[in-house]
Amino acid sequence: MNKTASFYLLTDCHYVSKTCWEDGEPITRRERGDQIVLKLSPEILDSFIDKIIADKETDTVLFLGDNVNSGDMNSHYEFRERLQKLADAGKKVYVTVATHDYCSPNGEDECFQKGAVRYTATGTEPIPFMLRSGLNEFYNDFGPKQALSIDPESGSYVVKIGDNLRLVAIIDNGNGRSHCGLFEEGIKWLSAQIDEAKAAGDYVLLAVHHPVIPPWEVYRHMADFEVYGGYRQLSELMCEKNVRAVFTGHTHVQNIREFTGRNGNRFYDIATISLVNAAGKMRKVIVDDGGKCTVESIGLDSINGVDTCGKSVFDYLYSINFTGLLESALPYVDSDYDKFLEMTEGFLPTDKLKKHKGLVRFAVNKIQKLKLSTLARFGKTKKMLSKEQYAESKNKKAFDGVLVVLSHIFRGNAPYTPETAENIVFGGVAKRLDRIVAKFRIEALQKVIPPGSSLYEMLQDFLYNNRTGDDDFIEFDLK
Repeated sequence: MNKTASFYLLTDCHYVSKTCWEDGEPITRRERGDQIVLKLSPEILDSFIDKIIADKETDTVLFLGDNVNSGDMNSHYEFRERLQKLADAGKKVYVTVATHDYCSPNGEDECFQKGAVRYTATGTEPIPFMLRSGLNEFYNDFGPKQALSIDPESGSYVVKIGDNLRLVAIIDNGNGRSHCGLFEEGIKWLSAQIDEAKAAGDYVLLAVHHPVIPPWEVYRHMADFEVYGGYRQLSELMCEKNVRAVFTGHTHVQNIREFTGRNGNRFYDIATISLVNAAGKMRKVIVDDGGKCTVESIGLDSINGVDTCGKSVFDYLYSINFTGLLESALPYVDSDYDKFLEMTEGFLPTDKLKKHKGLVRFAVNKIQKLKLSTLARFGKTKKMLSKEQYAESKNKKAFDGVLVVLSHIFRGNAPYTPETAENIVFGGVAKRLDRIVAKFRIEALQKVIPPGSSLYEMLQDFLYNNRTGDDDFIEFDLK
């Protein structure tokens, strides 16, 4: 393949300076609540940067927002130092920003971060933070300074990253809660930039922090503001102008989805997992001179300065994710309930768990002992299993399968394809629940089921990759 352009994409670095915390319950609770590895964020980012610098053939790097975790200035300065390290190594570095990158002390923009704090051993104390108005100047050397064009309203910009390839870096010009996208003038600017690139014979790729196509259908209906504001309009614009891909972040999910517009044209929303997730990865994008775009994913084999005790990086960091925390905490439900409460604080409703100790113990024990074969009978799928599958299901704990599904929510590529016993059994349970929801009109569940969909259809998003076949790799034509 004759390469015309290549770049690395990293998103949701959620960098936290080590000056911003000391070890104790406050930072631990924040880390659990965010479900990302905050304490090791400098070491993780440095390890990825070393990989990028070692690649002498790829000279471009894009950071896609939520670069720091809480908008504090110490983290911004240290993050920018790392961008400069890449630049000093000969890399062209481009940055976008998002809602975690700034604070709004008076609540303007409905920003959820009123201010930044340092985590002490027992509490927090206020520290200097970044205002939204200061971001463009602070990161001017990494994108805007090299831009062919800048949208005056949002700060979005266009850069040329290859002989015949342009990247439009869209800055979410929203408030983080009711709109995260471009407004009318920004859409006009974007449309004109695509036309200009096409007229010059250049391919176009888009990049924006918030997803244009949600990783799962339920995501859009549970939290519409978490999707790019105006995603329907942008989707049709991309199809109208035959822009074949947009790179996104925000969800912390490794996910590739395809969208088909009214005119029959299609594009991919290539969402990348948070860099500081236990399964954190970056994307490497290569475009050849014939317009073929190849996207692969690269993780870490080791973390600078960290002894993983012989474990893989994922296994070492796994306990910070919801599933790992759950697996670690559940054994203590019977033996040491206080320890269970301590381990679940920050990601489960500890106050409710305290009040219902007996019920929690009963439920956890029942759920952990439940066999897959029991669910097969409940969902009336026993006859759909082969004799071998049903025999195996008698020895399989259903909860083990649930943990596998949960552990793949962020990293993608869950393993339970339609022919597997787990898919058949869990699908049967979902179908029976669909009937129960419809019969008894259970509003709480009806609200999260998209019109024309069902719990069964929604579940398939989580059981296996029913999208493109591989959330880590894709090839497509930009023509």
